[in-house]
Amino acid sequence: MTKHLRIAVADDELDMREYLQRFLPRLGHEVVAAVENGRQLVEACHELAPDLVITDIKLPELDGIDAAASLLRDRPTPVILVSAFHDPELIERAEQDHVMAYLVKPIKLADLETAIAISMRRYEQFQSLRREATDLRQALEDRKIIERAKGVLMKKPKLDEHDAFRRVQKITNERNLKLVDVANTLLLSEQILGERPG
Repeated sequence: MTKHLRIAVADDELDMREYLQRFLPRLGHEVVAAVENGRQLVEACHELAPDLVITDIKLPELDGIDAAASLLRDRPTPVILVSAFHDPELIERAEQDHVMAYLVKPIKLADLETAIAISMRRYEQFQSLRREATDLRQALEDRKIIERAKGVLMKKPKLDEHDAFRRVQKITNERNLKLVDVANTLLLSEQILGERPG
C-alpha cells in the first residue's frame, strides 16, 4: 500500500481532471492541484511542492514532458506521464530521470494505483542511489584531504605513514572531531606556517 501522497495533476480535458480528482482520493491520496496547461502545472508545483505529478503529455502552452523537465530542475519530483496514444517518439523524449511511469488513456483505476506504487518505489530507489553517490564522492574528497594531512606530518623526522595517521586519529578522538576536520586544520596550519612575510 502506497502512503498518502499530495498529487498535482494536469490535463487539458476537464473530464480527465475530474476523473483523477474523484478517484485519487479513493486510493488514499490528495489532489493539491488540477490544472489544464503546462505553465499552470509548473507554477502550482513551485508553490505546493507535491509528492507526485500526473500529467498528460499533450498540454497547451508547455507540454507535459517540458513541464516535467522544468520541475526537475527546481525540485526533484516523480512524474507519471499520460497520453491518449502510444507514441515511441514521445516515450523516448519522456525517458528522463524522474519520469517513473507512462500510462495510455483510458486509464483504469487498477493501472493508476499500480503506476503510483511502482513510481514511488522507483523514485525512492533513485533518490537512495543519488545519496549513495554523493556520499561516495564526499568520502573520496575527505580521503584525499586526510592523505595530504598525513603527508604534512610525515615531513617530521621519524614519522611514518602509520604514525602520522595515528596522530591525526588521536586528536580526532580526544577532541571529538571528524577526521577530515582535523586534517583540514592541519593543512591550514601548514599553509599559514609555510607563508613567509614579504
